[in-house]
Amino acid sequence: MRVLITGAAGGVATLLRPRLRRPDRVLRLLDITAPEPEGTDEVLTGSVTDAGVMAEACRDVDAVIHLGGHSRENSWAETLDVNINGSQVVLDAAQRAGVSRVVLASSNHAVGFRRVTEALPADSTPRPDTFYGVSKAAIEALGSLYHSRFGMDVICVRIGSCFERPPGVRGLSTWLSPDDAGRLFEACLTCPSPGYRVVWGVSANTRRIYSLAEAEALGYRPLDDAEKFAAEITDPAPTGDAARYVGGPFTTTPLGEPN
Repeated sequence: MRVLITGAAGGVATLLRPRLRRPDRVLRLLDITAPEPEGTDEVLTGSVTDAGVMAEACRDVDAVIHLGGHSRENSWAETLDVNINGSQVVLDAAQRAGVSRVVLASSNHAVGFRRVTEALPADSTPRPDTFYGVSKAAIEALGSLYHSRFGMDVICVRIGSCFERPPGVRGLSTWLSPDDAGRLFEACLTCPSPGYRVVWGVSANTRRIYSLAEAEALGYRPLDDAEKFAAEITDPAPTGDAARYVGGPFTTTPLGEPN
């Protein structure tokens, strides 16, 4: 099995790569900066916005994990070009190459203006909090289109906060541990005939506000809990809109400014 990972030099991909390697699997790594390969890894350098690069990257590929793009807020022009147009280029190249499954990195910011509740469903309709959040809502819509038009299996993972440790108080609810990220993306790659799905990418956190039911239906079994880091986190709890909405402080930061 050959799996293409876009944005392979980025933070999430760097955590995922060692957790997705298997004796019978080749990881093809694509980024504008070449990541360091291991074992049977294949490395390509280029942008997800380049149709020629993506056509070559998708050749002889069984599945795509699309992590490429700006990972935080940016100008509208950059967000549109890289995150939205780039994702369409990825999906189009995958479809033309006959790739049957694409896993798209979405984000909690696609629904950042949803109220904080217990077990927020993974397929809640978009209420983005930033241009970045708009791009993730658009990616989900593109995934739905390519599934409906072409029958591709497409899974959109609304990632919370995927780091080695939860980033602050908000991260105690949004954290996706690196090991659980590996478990989740493995489930996305191996679940039989998922069709089109939207799932939350979070661990089994005590303070979790997101539903795990949709991801568990794919076979995901999270084992980690951000609560083990709670005593080490000393930043103040969010207040006002930052506490009221899923997007936290991203609901109040200026649009289009890197954060």
